[in-house]
Amino acid sequence: MASLTRRVIMDSVIKLLDERPLNRISVKDIVEDCGINRNTFYYHFAGLPELVEAIMKDEVDGVMRSYHGVLSLEECIEAVTRHCAEHRRAILHIYNSDNRDIYERYLLETCGYVAQAFVDNLAGDMAILPDDRVVITQSYKCELFGHIVDWLDKGMRYDLKQRFLRLCQLRMGMTEEMFRRSLEAAGHGQPGTP
Repeated sequence: MASLTRRVIMDSVIKLLDERPLNRISVKDIVEDCGINRNTFYYHFAGLPELVEAIMKDEVDGVMRSYHGVLSLEECIEAVTRHCAEHRRAILHIYNSDNRDIYERYLLETCGYVAQAFVDNLAGDMAILPDDRVVITQSYKCELFGHIVDWLDKGMRYDLKQRFLRLCQLRMGMTEEMFRRSLEAAGHGQPGTP
């Protein structure tokens, strides 16, 4: 029952965030929307920042469950932006609030997870150098994060997926080339060679 009540509170805040900014939502608004009392709210959450953090963690966990087989950069951007599009106004309200750092921390974690899944799936069992794998993954994580933060800063007013798709078309084969160079540096020759 406790986890059900917790989920109801989180869903209520998401609904309220779709309607108004976080600084205009009070615990009173949440408990009235949920039909619970304040003690029940505080049993589950110490306050609004902890509640926002729980919502972000839940979103990250959802992305991790849904996108463990990322095979392309296009899937990376889809994985990270899908939850943004579902609750556009709520995301912008959190992003433009005093709790922006919470959102950015979880966004960076999500970008890292998706980039890691992409690099691991694409590299497979290639014997690329471990440090190279880290550098390539870090690069994609930061690139995803940077594109998404820019998109959020501009109020999600442009088609991020379309821009990212064009970027992927322009750089097609570059990841494989990085793997090839790493294999060459490791003395393994061509990709796919153990």
